Amino acid sequence: MQLKGACIFGQSGGPTSVINSSAYGVFKTALESDCITRVLGAKYGIKGILNDDLIDIGLEDPKELELLLNTPSSALGSCRYKLKNASDDETDYKRILEIFKKYDVRYFFYNGGNDSMDTCNKISKYLLSKGYECRVIGVPKTIDNDLYGIDHCPGFGSAAKYIATTSAELARDAKVYDTGMVLVLECMGRNAGWLTAATAVAKFMDAEPDIISLPEVPFDMEKFLDRVEKIYKEKKYCFVAVSEGIKDSDGKFIAEYATANASKEDAFGHKQMGGVASYLAGAIKERTGAKTRGIELSLLQRCAAHCGSATDIKESFLMGCEAVKAAVSGITDKMVANERDTSAQGYKLKTKLIDLQDVANAEKKFPVEWIINDNTGISDEFFDYVLPLIEGQPDIKWEHGIPRFAQLKKVKA
Repeated sequence: MQLKGACIFGQSGGPTSVINSSAYGVFKTALESDCITRVLGAKYGIKGILNDDLIDIGLEDPKELELLLNTPSSALGSCRYKLKNASDDETDYKRILEIFKKYDVRYFFYNGGNDSMDTCNKISKYLLSKGYECRVIGVPKTIDNDLYGIDHCPGFGSAAKYIATTSAELARDAKVYDTGMVLVLECMGRNAGWLTAATAVAKFMDAEPDIISLPEVPFDMEKFLDRVEKIYKEKKYCFVAVSEGIKDSDGKFIAEYATANASKEDAFGHKQMGGVASYLAGAIKERTGAKTRGIELSLLQRCAAHCGSATDIKESFLMGCEAVKAAVSGITDKMVANERDTSAQGYKLKTKLIDLQDVANAEKKFPVEWIINDNTGISDEFFDYVLPLIEGQPDIKWEHGIPRFAQLKKVKA
């Protein structure tokens, strides 16, 4: 039996360069569905629902919506808002149900990472407990590539491509002068080293880092400095890539040594990262006397749509489409996921659905067996995994010499 009603789509957590590709997949498929009577977007994620700050996607220019395919960052705005357990405080849940009833919302799609799937799961369970029929589907997103139960996350491929490209470029720039340099590059990744591992792809341009440090293995400062000093003496150059979340043997983030801000936590209990590259560059300079540069990619690695992966764009769009198709077919309380079709020749992707409660707050780490050379290098298995994900160039529309991004009217519902 068909369920008719409106849908709400929201974006949550840190954005990516392809997050809006998933949004377009949801919007396009929902607008074409006979079951979905109205397509609404929540401004600033779940906060937009709580504040009744919704926009009518049906009033947007279809051509502008299509430009979302190559528009970085969260077009609707994002948030990091943690819902309390309904058993502890029902306030937010009552408000969400009130808004859903007001707009006759029967479909809810939420695009995000681990914490966002936790939000999805909580809302789904609450609505079910109140007898309100609404199909809830999570749409995965995170450049960190750390979602459980999924081969790779939408957003990772484009970020990995940018990081590999930037690593190859920086490696060349750092060798320009004959005076020598130690370059320290910091990539995102609190507990999983997927992004930092992508610097190793620069090896195909003979520009891979000499040392790669991931959070999956303890970071030993003295051993690290000894290794850098040895490489610098031999080559008058050393290229280091580190994850923002590297920790010492006691589990303390190196970022906590670098800055007091690292002790601050967000609503989900995550400590603020950053400052590791500068901290290590300073320690290296003190030890070796070498000229050093600490470079933190920061937001650049998640918003560089101009260096996006066509594969990532296509797959992110597909995940949005599949979310709507699953909900319309009667499925709820799931997240769209993917896996590789190993029976196919070459790289081929299959979609699947997994329980939200299995994904919520779980993490997928970088395989430690892929970390080699005394925890300073990456094995060939990673290249087999990542190279198909960074293939293809984005089909970008250009105006005035720069990319033309979507400009939504955002008419309030």
